Amino acid sequence: MSVLIVSGTGTEIGKTVTTAAIAAAARAQARTVAVLKPAQTGVAPGEPGDVAEVERLAGAVTGVELARFPEPLAPNTAARRSGREPVRPAEIAQAAEELAKDHDLVLVEGAGGLLVHLDDAGSTLADAAKLLDAPVLVVAQAGLGTLNVTQLTAEALRARGLRCAGVVIGSWPAEPGLAVRCNVVDFPVVADAPLAGAVPEGAGGLTPEEFRAAAPGWLAPELYGTWDAAVFTGAS
Repeated sequence: MSVLIVSGTGTEIGKTVTTAAIAAAARAQARTVAVLKPAQTGVAPGEPGDVAEVERLAGAVTGVELARFPEPLAPNTAARRSGREPVRPAEIAQAAEELAKDHDLVLVEGAGGLLVHLDDAGSTLADAAKLLDAPVLVVAQAGLGTLNVTQLTAEALRARGLRCAGVVIGSWPAEPGLAVRCNVVDFPVVADAPLAGAVPEGAGGLTPEEFRAAAPGWLAPELYGTWDAAVFTGAS
């Protein structure tokens, strides 16, 4: 795995903290890591964005932000309203390929869900993934309603000939209810891809040292971790 796209089923579901966890787990295995944020929205100039948060939690990673738009909107809308050029898939692919020359792992964190528009032509993160021939990790919510949007995202990936690298639960509650406990069994079915991790609720509030020490335990081996899906779901 050289380039991994980190997308999700929506916004505010834990993509950035999940990206940081993967970066921290990879770094624990002495891998060099770059994090690419194609479009950062809702952050003013000089304010820390998602890349800065990954750097804070995961440590020494190479962080790159291609564009920043101040309003908290979809990238194409935010770009249009700011009077700036949008970020296009070819630009994302080129930046990721350049980073991959010098890093063992490049994590490309999207904005919102997979099919959020990057420009007025309707380009999406999926188009960048296609250009890169890169797998897409889906970060999903834990609770009621998540199975539908997870399956829709997975079907969108398959329709475009893209591989789903798995599903990570972006915020696993300390006291999961019935729907949450049932969803962990159903995720692999609706996504036709493995459940690849569960990041605890509030993980982003840990100190960087605590975060880096714990991160491998939240992720499956294919994401540089030690987490066991069978044990987590009670299958063994």
